[in-house]
Amino acid sequence: MTLKEKIQKDLIGATKEKKEIEVSVLRLLLNAIFNKEKEKRYKIAKENPEKGRKELEEDSQLTGEEIDQAVFSEIKKRKESIIDFEKGKRMDLVKKEKDEIEVLKKYLPEQFSEEDIKKMARKVIEKIGAKSLKDMGKVMGNLMPQLKGKADGSLVSKVVRELLS
Repeated sequence: MTLKEKIQKDLIGATKEKKEIEVSVLRLLLNAIFNKEKEKRYKIAKENPEKGRKELEEDSQLTGEEIDQAVFSEIKKRKESIIDFEKGKRMDLVKKEKDEIEVLKKYLPEQFSEEDIKKMARKVIEKIGAKSLKDMGKVMGNLMPQLKGKADGSLVSKVVRELLS
């Protein structure tokens, strides 16, 4: 079962159990996935006008990694909303966004802990000989491909900044 199929199945279950937050979040997530597939299909159709409709639909299905990106994107949107709601002292909405993040986290691959990220960052720093914050771009450029989809970029950035300071 693909991740997309799991999300669809969970949406049906949440609808039957009348779990409003889950239903809302999963619908938005499936919509985000659908839109990414649509973009991909358009791009493929533009590059290969000879492809038929069926071929385009098959080729435009998102990979697991692309779906992970969509989930991360949805989480990032909610984190940004939380910051704004906290500024506006709307704690009811902050709680709602945090609940939605918890629902979305179920669909991410297991995330690296801060300790694991530190170990990997130290190896990269040693490997490229980074000495100061000026080398942060090089470190991040080497580190992020290893952590893609398995760690939050802001956490990785924070860890690397601490190690280089």
